[in-house]
Amino acid sequence: MIVVAQTKALRAQIKQWQRDGETIAFVPTMGNLHSGHLTLMQQAKQRGTKVVASIFVNPMQFTNQSDLANYPRTMEADQQKLIEQGVDMLFTPTPDIMYPKGLDAQTFVEVPAISDVFCGASRPGHFRGVATIVAKLFNLVTPDIACFGTKDYQQLRVIKLMVEDLSFDIDIVGVETVREASGLAKSSRNGYLTPAQLELAPLLYQTMQQVAKDIQAGEAIDVAVAKGSEVLNQSEFTTDYIHIQNANDLSDVTTDDQEFVMLAAAYLGDARLIDNLVFKR
Repeated sequence: MIVVAQTKALRAQIKQWQRDGETIAFVPTMGNLHSGHLTLMQQAKQRGTKVVASIFVNPMQFTNQSDLANYPRTMEADQQKLIEQGVDMLFTPTPDIMYPKGLDAQTFVEVPAISDVFCGASRPGHFRGVATIVAKLFNLVTPDIACFGTKDYQQLRVIKLMVEDLSFDIDIVGVETVREASGLAKSSRNGYLTPAQLELAPLLYQTMQQVAKDIQAGEAIDVAVAKGSEVLNQSEFTTDYIHIQNANDLSDVTTDDQEFVMLAAAYLGDARLIDNLVFKR
């Protein structure tokens, strides 16, 4: 596996592959890789002849500097996992490389409306940081395909809209959430949980499943959501939000909608867990 930190070396290798007629599949990450990330690599390998991954803990998308400082960094172990997956190149830039002028002077990308709701409301500026770094990485890697997990459902929608609006010639592939046997979505932030909290954490997805069943049985959405929030809050969770939206565009649901997505976020100890569930009426 080729490992590069400098943009010049990255671009030189990408251009050589493109001259050779290779199809570039890209998976951007923040490292601390788990089986969910590795599933993205596998999907990329099925779709491209060369797979590029990146590891960059992006300071622009963190609203809490303590969260940024404490984000787990496991570069050596991550590299070994990527080698085992047959990844062809890993890009490992530093903040100085990606933001040479500093964050305050950095041009940014912002996808309107959708960036300010749900996770965007709880973490102002988060999706500006996501869209900006993904746009920069797309310009550097120039992939044909890019793979993202559907666990971050809103993030995936932000990226798809950005690609559409800015005319990136990239096929964005959403890859299904990888879960523990308990139903807990795989996440780097699960590492913040104590053993006792890890046992409790699957309650988030279990509650979401029950909310969906209640709505399918005819219960009003606001009533079902309130009951779900109460279940979580009566345990050790603190519910940030549970929203039911149109699955296609995250708009408010109407009586004509048949497919919904439930977006949920809740705090458990030091971890903010997010998840989603797509279901039909």
